[in-house]
Amino acid sequence: MNDTWFRRRWYDFRQGHGMYLVFAMSFVNFVLIFYRLLIEQINALGEIFSNLWMFVVIFLAAYIPAAILIGNWHRKTQMKIEHEQSMKQSPLMAKNFRILLDLLEGKASTKEVEDLRKFLKSIENGSN
Repeated sequence: MNDTWFRRRWYDFRQGHGMYLVFAMSFVNFVLIFYRLLIEQINALGEIFSNLWMFVVIFLAAYIPAAILIGNWHRKTQMKIEHEQSMKQSPLMAKNFRILLDLLEGKASTKEVEDLRKFLKSIENGSN
């Protein structure tokens, strides 16, 4: 095992933790706190949502479509801007485009072209 293996596991851990586990735990926490502090404290709402499970079902029936609509809006409008900004700050993309421009102008060295080719091939094979 080398340093790269540990770094990839660390990356995988952060992705799994941050995107999935913490999301699930914070979502459950939000629902429980919302029920406890709002529904149980207001008598009219407490009568409508007599138990937690009824509240969860109705809450999810409203929350999931709202989250889908917001996610769809984000994908169609904001994602383009986010990707554009990250591309402007990516040293890897700058190097790749510089080599491509050098190729067009005949300035790229054989080693640069081969290194880029190997790198792109590793991405295609999923072994990067």
